[in-house]
Amino acid sequence: MIVLYIHQYFGTPSHPGGTRSYEMAKRLVRNGHEVHMVTMASKLSEFCVKKKGWEVFNVEGIRVHAYHLTYSNKMGFSKRIIKFFQFVIASMLYVNKIKSDVVFATSTPLTVSIPAVIYSKKNDVPMVFEVRDLWPELPIAIGALKSRLSIFLAKKLEFWSYSNSSRIIGLSPGMVEGVVKCGFPRNKTAMIPNSCDTDVFSPFTNDGCDEIFDFLNGRKLAVYTGTLGNINGVSYFAELACKVSRLDENVCFVIFGDGMECDLIKEKSKQLGVYGKNFYMFPKVNKSVMPKILAHADVAFSLFLPIREMWNNSANKFFDALASETPVVINYGGWQADLFSLYPAGISVDPYDIDLAAVEFLEFIKDEGRIASAKIAARKLAQTDFNRDVLAVEFERVLSEAVNEAGSVQMKTK
Repeated sequence: MIVLYIHQYFGTPSHPGGTRSYEMAKRLVRNGHEVHMVTMASKLSEFCVKKKGWEVFNVEGIRVHAYHLTYSNKMGFSKRIIKFFQFVIASMLYVNKIKSDVVFATSTPLTVSIPAVIYSKKNDVPMVFEVRDLWPELPIAIGALKSRLSIFLAKKLEFWSYSNSSRIIGLSPGMVEGVVKCGFPRNKTAMIPNSCDTDVFSPFTNDGCDEIFDFLNGRKLAVYTGTLGNINGVSYFAELACKVSRLDENVCFVIFGDGMECDLIKEKSKQLGVYGKNFYMFPKVNKSVMPKILAHADVAFSLFLPIREMWNNSANKFFDALASETPVVINYGGWQADLFSLYPAGISVDPYDIDLAAVEFLEFIKDEGRIASAKIAARKLAQTDFNRDVLAVEFERVLSEAVNEAGSVQMKTK
């Protein structure tokens, strides 16, 4: 099977950010398939020779086609939209030189579906679409899309993307439900969440990060590792650090990340009087360094603004924590909070009442019995429900089904 894989933000463990596409593509190659990854070059500088246009190189058997396009998650929404469409136009003009049996496109952004659908129709191959976030539901919820026209066009793009797909993969139960509500057949959907690399995120990793955490002095460590964007609401982390400091001086809150709200969060923590005391900020780190960070942490946080639409998220940081046997603290409801009622791998603290959240958090992190149970539950989830190798088999099955079904249809029409 030859797979044309379109992911605008493809990256490897040598760079910050998620590596789902890298891990899935690597396993497809290992199983004898040919994978052509179409992406931006912004996270792949170590492989690049050129500084503009398209560049082709090999990453562990994956044939990567990278387009040089300046991009940063510090960009505002309107600038990012422009970059999305620049990538769309470049991809539409480029991908037809690649022959494949199936085209797979993974959002966000939703616009990656445009070159995928056009390629699918022109080359008469099936398209499989992966929904990582329910767009335009989220940008509408946070007010990024406001005008009637932009909302109308975004919803049209969503419907068009789904209706031209042979199969759709959702990264959470809520994402799958959102796709079905748009009229897509449930029997052609699959729920394949972000997953855990238990071999990489071993809780017994020799961390070697003592010099980074020389300020701990025996204090417990809570970390947030990820994007500092508007939708993440990481100012909450600084506010929580302030409330906790008044109740217990033996807990540190540390951020490893970057984003458009980085300066805002730092200034907020200074105003609250916690910066450099029990609250620290470091730049984002490569995925390969993350196991070392989590090996030190007592708990890891996953945070979002108190918006119900975010409950369907499948954030990488959540699964990295499970893989490293690190208890997780979230400040939202939904499927992950429900998961904790079955597997006590973490807790959900109040998103609105910081005073209450501080009490809930301290009760959890100071209870050695609960923390021990949470570590066991986290590891169990990582090895079973969210095991990357197991979910990669399901991923491959979905692609194969789309190819086989398309082949059967073509045979009948001949």
